[in-house]
Amino acid sequence: MNPANHPAIQLVDAVSLLGRFPALAGLSLTVQPGEVVLIQGPNGAGKTTALRLCAGLLRLESGHGLVLGHNLANDRRSVRRRVGLLGHATGLYEDLTVAENVEFWAKASHADVKTVPSALSHLGLPARLHDLQVRRLSAGQRRRTALATLLVRRPELWLLDEPHAALDQEGRDIVDQLVADAADAGATVLLASHELERVAGISRRVVTIAGGRLVGDTGADTAKPTGQRDQDQARNAR
Repeated sequence: MNPANHPAIQLVDAVSLLGRFPALAGLSLTVQPGEVVLIQGPNGAGKTTALRLCAGLLRLESGHGLVLGHNLANDRRSVRRRVGLLGHATGLYEDLTVAENVEFWAKASHADVKTVPSALSHLGLPARLHDLQVRRLSAGQRRRTALATLLVRRPELWLLDEPHAALDQEGRDIVDQLVADAADAGATVLLASHELERVAGISRRVVTIAGGRLVGDTGADTAKPTGQRDQDQARNAR
């Protein structure tokens, strides 16, 4: 586990390329353990790239990057084992059934496969879908299945890209509760969304990216873990 006294994410002047284009052009961002942080910004700002970099899926071209204590420059594989990314692509295997997909990811992350049924139930996936191949699912059902793979893995860092996409109201409410439960359990959540009103209730800190750089950061103080806020307030009162 990442020591509580160290950031879950620490990027300093991080540069990451998509082809020859610098999708991140010197991003500096620090996220503390247990925070739920929303990344906002226009299309092409670098939100998805930031999530994929933190997931250990993209190369750090220059700058400094630590995720859960692992250096993104030379230890991306260790990062991947401890984070869960939900992107635009679900990462599901089309020929496997719903249950087989969740079981696969449970085994791959050394999680308890006995938790698979409860994860499927938690995401509102009825038993009649469990033996259905993913290729036959609707977009919303695929999204729920992908979220079930995250739930069964219980990553230390949740990286969510438009997590409410393709979901009905019930599914969106489930996502909100998943985020709240993950944070309560000590996980860190970094999510990108255009639905600012929707995510306002689940994220206490909002960072804004434009041109691959951090251009705004609100709520950083209130987003600190309660104990750290109390220590800061006591220090400021002296």
